[in-house]
Amino acid sequence: MAKSTLISHGRVAENRKARYNYSIEDTVEAGIVLVGSEVKSLRMGRATISEAFAQPEGREIFLINAHIPMYQGGGKFQHEETRKRRLLLHKKQIDRLSASVQREGMTLVPLSLFFNDKGIAKLSLGLGKGKKFQDKREDIKKRNWNRQKSRLMRDKG
Repeated sequence: MAKSTLISHGRVAENRKARYNYSIEDTVEAGIVLVGSEVKSLRMGRATISEAFAQPEGREIFLINAHIPMYQGGGKFQHEETRKRRLLLHKKQIDRLSASVQREGMTLVPLSLFFNDKGIAKLSLGLGKGKKFQDKREDIKKRNWNRQKSRLMRDKG
């Protein structure tokens, strides 16, 4: 009999391209309002947040376009896979983030989806600006130089 691996705490999904496409200036940890079948699907380690984004609407912030597939043993009571999910934040955080998005033209990018030590699903949100092509090239140059520098230091002792 095959054992199914359940994730009780740890990372479920990660947006790897977020730090490449955006310069992240601030990060916030937010809770998510989920349905039971979504939580079970997340515990199976199945979610995609690479094309997701967060958007303020009124006095709330919603996660849009995050894909959580249907849970196999859910029966007829299933969730919609890419529905809008409300994020749980303090009012001061919501006001600050929505002001940054509206005034400064910043974007709320989901960085990772994980379960904390208490087993609660959390989303790490980054507040950032989109990088231009030159900025991305500069980051690649810095990364290559740091790699080269560490090789030289390791070889020389």
